[in-house]
Amino acid sequence: MKKHKILLLAILGLIATSCNLDEEPPFLANENVYATGADASSALTGIYQSFTGNDYYGRDFLHATNINSGFGVTRNGGNNNTNVENTTLASLKPNSGTTVIVNSWRGIYRTIARTNDAINSAIVSENPSTEDETVINDVVGQAYFLRAFNYFNLVRLWGEVPLRLVPSTKENVHLGKSSIKDVYAQIISDTKRAQELMNGSVGNSTVKPEAAAMLLAKVYMTLATAPTEHQEAGLNYWQLAYDEAKKVYGKYALVGDYDALFQEATGDDTEEAIFEIQSSELAIMDHARAFTPTNYTPAFTFGRLQANYEVHDLHATTYPGDPRLESTFASGYIQQRGGGTGKPYQTYPYVAWRSNFGNGFPFVYKLGTKDQSQTDTFQNRNFIIYRYSDLLLMLAEISNELQNGEQLGYVSEVLSRVGLTPQAGYSGDQDSFRSAIMKEYQFELFFEGHDWFNNRRRGYDYFLNNVIIPHNTAPLFKSNVDVTLDTNEANVMYWPIPQIEIDGNELIN
Repeated sequence: MKKHKILLLAILGLIATSCNLDEEPPFLANENVYATGADASSALTGIYQSFTGNDYYGRDFLHATNINSGFGVTRNGGNNNTNVENTTLASLKPNSGTTVIVNSWRGIYRTIARTNDAINSAIVSENPSTEDETVINDVVGQAYFLRAFNYFNLVRLWGEVPLRLVPSTKENVHLGKSSIKDVYAQIISDTKRAQELMNGSVGNSTVKPEAAAMLLAKVYMTLATAPTEHQEAGLNYWQLAYDEAKKVYGKYALVGDYDALFQEATGDDTEEAIFEIQSSELAIMDHARAFTPTNYTPAFTFGRLQANYEVHDLHATTYPGDPRLESTFASGYIQQRGGGTGKPYQTYPYVAWRSNFGNGFPFVYKLGTKDQSQTDTFQNRNFIIYRYSDLLLMLAEISNELQNGEQLGYVSEVLSRVGLTPQAGYSGDQDSFRSAIMKEYQFELFFEGHDWFNNRRRGYDYFLNNVIIPHNTAPLFKSNVDVTLDTNEANVMYWPIPQIEIDGNELIN
């Protein structure tokens, strides 16, 4: 989509969500927007562009989910463990006014509004016979996929949420929450409809039907360990997840160099990317400024993402010498800016004694700039949401649950890229393999937007015993340096509905 970034903000309308009740959305004759394949493709660009906003994958959503995953802290608001975000988000005690949570809610519902516009305006051809009809079908199929993807984010983050399926009007802007089970039913329905309509005709930089299969596999994996009231009776969710994941297997490939995925020159549009958000001069993401370590480049950057020390150490002790460590963490570097220019900047693990917050945590610079000569606070780099290594790890986990004998092969594919063999935990029983594969997601995909979901996917007890307690009881834990993770299930498993939605939506209290 970089080749045809046509921003249709006026046409798509940035349709208001319920937090703007006094503003009537600017509706146009939207059927004209989808009259031809070319018009529909341009409108689809506007939907994808919504993902790049600072409130969504452009910055705030990734910041919020990473810091609230149980794996990290932030310097945002102060270089100490008592700043506002560390005492709320990082400590697993978010509130309804937390800025990045409010922004994420807005960003997700804005994107859903655009998908609703496409789904309700474009005319689908059940038996397309022209190029325009084929392209329009693909556009609508992608809109269904993107709506399902966004509701999957919403239901995991907030639980019960308003299920908006048509463009907002004054008559329907007040909307109550739907049950978690109903939201999942809609996600599954939308994803299956996406599979029916998507045909790959729009272009190489948009998602293909395999992305919908991967999404559906993730949905089934989540439901496989969900409370029974969220499930449909009699379904084998692990088998359903396997069937969908196998539709993707072999259709993509791992890039040869893990680090190349996170370099501006080599990371875009690779054979590993299954769902990738395109950046351009007109829709650039704020990752370089927000997530590049302090004084790492001559440009002014924030260094907002830092990992809890025990998370880094678990990876380092499980796979000593793993090149993924160097691609993910920055702990010692020569400063390129400010009064310390030319001098070393060191944090944990270089500073093993962890004497204060400032030196207690490694930076996570996977999402930031890798080039220390970078002078611009922006970079034209895409962001990969789904990649093939994630799919392989999913198949390993699913196969272990099904005990079909395939599980070790998928893990080996992922590890062979970085010159490693499966760790000892994979040689044990089913429980041992389960523990190992859940940590493998962490090592492979750290801070790429999946940790929040993977840490909670197996329920509160898993989150408590595998993330919260290990952090709070870690050998080098220091009360003046680290945050203490909350153990209250009511706080740690879901985000609170933003206060702006409660105030503006008469059917939510």
